[in-house]
Order: sequence, then C-alpha cells, then structure tokens
Amino acid sequence: MASVAQAANDPLDPAPMSEPVQVRFDPAARQTTVSGRAASDLCFFLSLPDEWRRTETVIKAVSSDEELSVGLRSAQDLRDMPQPDLASRDAAALQQDYEELLGRPAQSVSLSSDAGATRWSATWIDPNLPTASHALTVETLIVPLAGKWVLELSLSGIETRSAYNALAQHLLARLKVQSGPACQG
Repeated sequence: MASVAQAANDPLDPAPMSEPVQVRFDPAARQTTVSGRAASDLCFFLSLPDEWRRTETVIKAVSSDEELSVGLRSAQDLRDMPQPDLASRDAAALQQDYEELLGRPAQSVSLSSDAGATRWSATWIDPNLPTASHALTVETLIVPLAGKWVLELSLSGIETRSAYNALAQHLLARLKVQSGPACQG
C-alpha cells in the first residue's frame, strides 16, 4: 500500500479551527473522545479506540504510529467552486492545494461516498519520492457539518488497508454533530 499522507495539516489547512481540538482519554471505556468547534453554535465529537494524545499538529495513538489529522474548512471559502455539493467542492479544493504544493496534477484521483462522508483520494508517482513504491497517496474523509463547514479527517501510519478502513468506519459511526445551545460554553 502506498504511504497515506495527512491532508488537513499546515500549510494546507486554510481555515484553522477557532479553538483547539480537545482530546480526552477514558481509561474505563478504553476510548479517546475528540471534540471541536467549527463555530460558536456548531461542534463535533468523535471517538477513537484506545488511548490517543494531541500533539502540536495531529492526534497520535499512544501504542502505535497511527495519527489522525482534523481540519475544518468553511463553506464560504468553497462558494466559488463549480462542483454541485459541499463535499465535492472541498475535495476539489484539497486537490488544488496538493497540486500546488507538489507542482503537478495527481496521476490518480477517486471520490466516493459512504456512511455520510465523502472519501477523496489522490496519488502522485515520482521516482524521487522516498517510499519503495515511489508513490504518495493522500486520503481524506470529508464530512459536511450543517451545510456551513466541512470536517476533514485524515488518517496516517496505519499498517494495512483493512485496518485503515476499520478505523475510518469506527470514526464515522461514532461522529456526532451538534448545533445550537449544546455547543455553548
């Protein structure tokens, strides 16, 4: 499997969260809760199996090299994109960001929808890339939040495609979005 990179980290994250993502481990439940706020009245919560900790740039599993990058992008920032829906516009923006960073178009791009999220994936092949396959694959799960924001979830450091898919399904199945007074304070 080609290396899976993080798509929501600096310098590509044009709309950083207004406040940091909170990460809390519950030892009794053996799960980590991640919460964040897109706006004063819009927040999200998700859970990860086992213990994870926040670093400067990502949320990292304590017992492995697995990492989760969480990003937000405003629908307002995507309003000029021609795609028909918010998730597709965000995927197009992510692709533009990476193509500008890498200086060329991807050799392969896919976009699929599943469980309320859109999975964007792009691969670049270059003999100068440091991986054995000379490929870089970037994948992000895009989840629209109340039509005003998109949540970008990028996983990396996962050993196999099946483990990646299982963790992605775990994240999406436990993702909760709340709006209004539930997000105050």
